[in-house]
Amino acid sequence: MRTVGLWATALPILVAAALTLLAATPEADTPSYTASADLVRPDNYREWIYLSSGMDMSYSPLAMGHHMFTNVFVPQAAYREFLKSGRWPDRTMFVVEERMASSKGSINKVGQFQTDLMGIGVEVKDEKRFSERWAYFNFDEGTKSASTNPKSACWQCHEDHAAVEHSFVQFYPTLKPVAQKFGTYKDR
Repeated sequence: MRTVGLWATALPILVAAALTLLAATPEADTPSYTASADLVRPDNYREWIYLSSGMDMSYSPLAMGHHMFTNVFVPQAAYREFLKSGRWPDRTMFVVEERMASSKGSINKVGQFQTDLMGIGVEVKDEKRFSERWAYFNFDEGTKSASTNPKSACWQCHEDHAAVEHSFVQFYPTLKPVAQKFGTYKDR
């Protein structure tokens, strides 16, 4: 009888805690905006699905003058939806984290490793907020919110060169076959 009473007391508390956790997670993984319509930086992106890294990738023929890694992350729910359909659901966010590269450190003799954060770029699919469905934002390490980049800065390049919608799935080796299977992949 005592065990039943304990469960009767504990069960509502456990259910409330589980619902709070479930309710909090999706909000952290979807875009949030300030009163002035700036995107709030998604600080939990390192808990998302890691898609890929690039090294020294640039969309400009000019050399950067330094080595750099880019790491790409997407929320778990968006990733799972992509696996089911080959499409990104509305309110998907991508984070491209840019980090300096170094070859000198600790015991390393050859090769490059990631170091300091240089900034992050965030790509957002929000069909109700943006007439073009996708928008792009840049953040420095201390930036908490950012306004939309001009259309000429990122949007047109993604429109012209992205393999699936506005995402560069051609650089995500685990997602390219998924998009090809669903017929959403365009060779670019």
